[in-house]
Amino acid sequence: MHEFELPLGNPVLVFSLILFIILLSPILLRKLNIPGIIGLIIAGVVIGPYGFNILEKNSAIDLFSTIGLLYIMFIAGLELDMNDFKSNRNKSLLFGFFTFILPLSIGFPVCFYLLGYDFNASFLTASMFATHTLVSYPIVSKLGVSKNQAVAITVGGTILTDTAVLIILAVIMGNSQGNLNQEFWIRLGVSLAIFSAIMFLIIPRIAKWFFRKLESEKHSHYIFVLSVVFFAAFLAEVAGVEPIIGAFVAGLALNKLIPHSSALMNRIEFIGNSLFIPFFLISVGMLVDVSVILSGPMALIVAGTLSVVALFGKWIAAWFTQLVFKYTKAQRQLIFGLSSAHAAATLAVILVGYKAEILDDNILNGTIILILVTCIIASFATEKAAKKIVIETEEDTSSLVNSNGAQSEHLLLPIANVENIEKLLEFSIFIKDKKSPNPVSILSVVSNNNEAEINILKARNKLEEYVRQASASETNVNVITTIDHNTASGIARISREIMADIIILGWPRRVGLLNKLIGEKMDSILSNTDKTTFICHLEKPLVLHKRIVIAAPPLSEHENGFELWVTKMAKLAQELSIPMQLYSNENTKNAIEKHFKNAKLTASITMHLFTDWEDILVLAKNIHQDDLFVLASARRGATSYMGSLENIPTKLEKYFPSNSRLVIYPQQFNHNYGSERYDDISAEPLSKGIEAMQKIGKGIENIFKKDEE
Repeated sequence: MHEFELPLGNPVLVFSLILFIILLSPILLRKLNIPGIIGLIIAGVVIGPYGFNILEKNSAIDLFSTIGLLYIMFIAGLELDMNDFKSNRNKSLLFGFFTFILPLSIGFPVCFYLLGYDFNASFLTASMFATHTLVSYPIVSKLGVSKNQAVAITVGGTILTDTAVLIILAVIMGNSQGNLNQEFWIRLGVSLAIFSAIMFLIIPRIAKWFFRKLESEKHSHYIFVLSVVFFAAFLAEVAGVEPIIGAFVAGLALNKLIPHSSALMNRIEFIGNSLFIPFFLISVGMLVDVSVILSGPMALIVAGTLSVVALFGKWIAAWFTQLVFKYTKAQRQLIFGLSSAHAAATLAVILVGYKAEILDDNILNGTIILILVTCIIASFATEKAAKKIVIETEEDTSSLVNSNGAQSEHLLLPIANVENIEKLLEFSIFIKDKKSPNPVSILSVVSNNNEAEINILKARNKLEEYVRQASASETNVNVITTIDHNTASGIARISREIMADIIILGWPRRVGLLNKLIGEKMDSILSNTDKTTFICHLEKPLVLHKRIVIAAPPLSEHENGFELWVTKMAKLAQELSIPMQLYSNENTKNAIEKHFKNAKLTASITMHLFTDWEDILVLAKNIHQDDLFVLASARRGATSYMGSLENIPTKLEKYFPSNSRLVIYPQQFNHNYGSERYDDISAEPLSKGIEAMQKIGKGIENIFKKDEE
């Protein structure tokens, strides 16, 4: 029975109790429409040393709660849409200014004049009001609104205000100890500069090298990322700021290398949300001393005053931000919900001030109550606002979804060579619409011969491994193996059977000199299917690319698959957090700008006018080795088809051998109505004759040019 003496000491029993709390508290409170986060904090109050004293704060719980706090900050940095953040950095700066200066301006007079504290104590307590911890961020992440602009500026503002407050803390501590001299400022500035250089210049290069060298070692990727997070947190501490800043900076440094739909991101979020973050929330509850409320009127007055000032200051900052940027009420509420929770940085400021005897017991206990109150209010406000934004977003996009059929989108991935499947599958997962219930279908066509059944079993066994790979990123994959005399006809038949919208093919191999790059098989697939088709050659992992360079021919905006491929490329750019460069004529440029606006695409795109389609190799000087080069081509007879497009794939392989490249054949027609009736009437001979005449004309023109020279 001594194992059950309170507080519990058996580490196995302690761990199992915490796991049961993590499991049961959100389930029980969901029935009462209370956010799970609140359940974990209240559970911490109940089992903590100031509740029933079931658990005491020991080194193991401190370790796990520290990991959880760093994890919240790391995921916030990782999920930040960098393109959106860059385009809104001025908004983040302004919000950071509001959320720092307004609570500080309100809090200082209250502490100095109303509560009667001295300058140092009043200024330190007021700076605590300016901090906020993203306790309710998991709610935003879970409901899928982490890419909303309001979230981006709040996360950016959090880092600015928390960094400013933690620097103020260092300054006040220096002031109270009499060390506030020139040497202090030089040391702080140099250490922060060195920290920034290591995180933004050295760490991304090491990470790129690691991901390239150990591409297949998926478990090593997670351990590497975790190592970077804690190393960054330690470096930040050495530099003189709090570890949470280091964890957030680690998220920013690795942001471009960990796409949101990747298996690695799924693992990071899964383990954090399942274990480490709940541990942190329970540990926050364990700090709350409910008996403080009963210890006398002064403690109650201080706790009430601090809580009201903290919440009012953050609400005013959110309201000013809404007025300036013309945000909706739901976005204002979301900003308030995310920025009103006080936990980590607040606790750091107050505990340091308390240990240095700048602050008294009433401020410490009042702050603990403030943490509980603000976390509960922030969780309710965030969940309510996030749900409103989800409903508003669904209403905005419902017409777009209905028009382009993204709701039931189906991707087909025919595989001829199993070696290339991993990169193609990753590409498919990145561009797939997450709202579509259809899986990514991997197809293997087996020749119809005596060994067909054995070959089908072999193909299935090989492909099952990639089903597991896709399931790591929570993407459904369906394996199809079929028998056909001809690979191309098998692909065409299955694409019609499953009503695929997009076919993703690997770049064909050249068997011999006489075979064209886009050989008979590829030609046959393109002529027998009317689906948007991507032909991909991925030289390196997708995360190592720095730009997507797209060349779109004249009239490509008139193809039926135009909006689909533009959306997919924008989605890929957003997943990889890289910019897009477009080369096209004025009309195509205007059509893409219009589609970006209508579909609310947030990817960063730069437009360049380009008309020299007879000599597309002019573009070579603008394409770097780390670029993904995308050519929007067209099938014969399509609106945007031109003779010069015919040999471009061959030229791409010849002149860009070390580049990742992608050729897109957009959908040409909506329906094949009446195609059978007019099968005997074809314009193909005529078009071939015209092309032949054009080629002869160009040849004669070149001869005369040479003679003149």
